[in-house]
Amino acid sequence: MSWQLKALRVFLRQAARRSLARQPDSVAARRWFERGAWLNARGRPWVGFTHDQLGQVPALWTAQPADSAPILLYFHGGGYVMGNPRTHAALAGYLTRRTGYDTCLPDYRLAPEHPFPAAFDDALAAWQALVARGYDPAQIALGGDSAGGGLALALLAHLCATGAPRPACVFVFSPFTDLTLSGGTIRSNAASEILLPVQRLQQLRDRVLQGADATDPRISPLFSTFNGAPPVLLQVARSEILLDDSRRMAAHLREFGTDVTLQEWGNLPHVWQYFHGWLPEARKALGDCAGFIRQHLPERPSDGN
Repeated sequence: MSWQLKALRVFLRQAARRSLARQPDSVAARRWFERGAWLNARGRPWVGFTHDQLGQVPALWTAQPADSAPILLYFHGGGYVMGNPRTHAALAGYLTRRTGYDTCLPDYRLAPEHPFPAAFDDALAAWQALVARGYDPAQIALGGDSAGGGLALALLAHLCATGAPRPACVFVFSPFTDLTLSGGTIRSNAASEILLPVQRLQQLRDRVLQGADATDPRISPLFSTFNGAPPVLLQVARSEILLDDSRRMAAHLREFGTDVTLQEWGNLPHVWQYFHGWLPEARKALGDCAGFIRQHLPERPSDGN
């Protein structure tokens, strides 16, 4: 274990996890998340990004490319209640440097002000706006982390179910794929989980769904069908409470003949890739992801730094 990871584990357990567990409302949690993002990125990583409007959905680009260029479409995490393109701009910028492809970050609506299916509706609207603008689905790599990873998979399921053109590939980090909370590792990994407070999952789920069916495939892609899905990469840590969300998702995708790569890493935080500015393990994981993306997009630019 690197010294950086040891230090981060101490910080997350003693500060971040306790802070998340104590947050009385979504507004306070969002402020905490934004402050943490600035610390992780060591500055304002969204400065220099390009603002855009995908239908009714605001978005940020690392740089807006020509309509015919391959791109990454990335949905940020935050449990559907916090996070935004600014909190994930540093991660998007790093992915762009490692792959050579520009990244688009939609600013989808958050619960509880905008409960399910608002996030899914915005994800679909952003996708449709990009396609209508001239971006070829076969030149789009679709990705996301945590709730954003679940959102990317839910969008993929919708495209498969409706016979619409699919992206070239999908990559997700520690995706939240089952809001019924039936994964066994939610209980068995409660002690080893570094970041997510287990006791808040039920409350989080209720804020997002507000009475909606937790098995709806637009929020729980584990219950979707994936006929004709493109290759999918899942990265997850074995210590996470959401480990089973990835394991079962990988098995489910394979039932439909999907080419699935499931990478299980060691004792790392939920979405450790987010901490690429600090962790060599994060940079290694993102390097693997960049290789996967370049393998499936039509052009293969040289690797960044």
